[in-house]
Amino acid sequence: MKVLLIGANGHVGKHIVRLLQESDKHSLKAMVREEKQAEVLSQSGVESVIANLEGSVDEIAGAIAGSDAVIFSAGSGGSTGADKTLLVDLDGAVKAMEAATKVGATRFIMVSALQAHNRNSWADSQIKPYMIAKHYADRMLEASGLNYTILRPGGLLNDPSVGKISLASNLAKGTISREDVARTVVASLDEENTFTRSFDLISGDTPIVDALKNV
Repeated sequence: MKVLLIGANGHVGKHIVRLLQESDKHSLKAMVREEKQAEVLSQSGVESVIANLEGSVDEIAGAIAGSDAVIFSAGSGGSTGADKTLLVDLDGAVKAMEAATKVGATRFIMVSALQAHNRNSWADSQIKPYMIAKHYADRMLEASGLNYTILRPGGLLNDPSVGKISLASNLAKGTISREDVARTVVASLDEENTFTRSFDLISGDTPIVDALKNV
């Protein structure tokens, strides 16, 4: 499967890049915003394309063209304001969906946030604008007609992968390593049991592949 990764320079994205480089089932193209980022990826043998989530749908479609699947692991970052959250995490995500549809990349995996589907869980959250953006981006993806999987990871850690997760439609709380999120994303690409489904994702006791097949 030819995969276009949006968010290759993020903490989760860097793990996804490495895993897809090692894969004998999938090939990778990374969408980045700047020439310097593209040069760094090229030095590691990664094909890249320059486009901006704040640009047009056509610009993003040009980046996705030729791919079978899109992984959206981008984010505005914790140091930006609510305006960037709206522009990147919501509008940028929706533009990526529209672009994928336009060029026929029918598989779309979204890295979201734990409990983004449940408004009551983040009613008083300090990151409420981010949760709102994730909530509505996820809803737009569910209505897009794309073959989606939405993964909503819990608190993200830099711990090494343990290779075991808990995956369910509703998990109240938990944490997970960024590497295990990346491993779950990549394993989901062609796992039919995850097609058109949404899950909360935290560290657990079940090997990733088993969890995906039996959820």
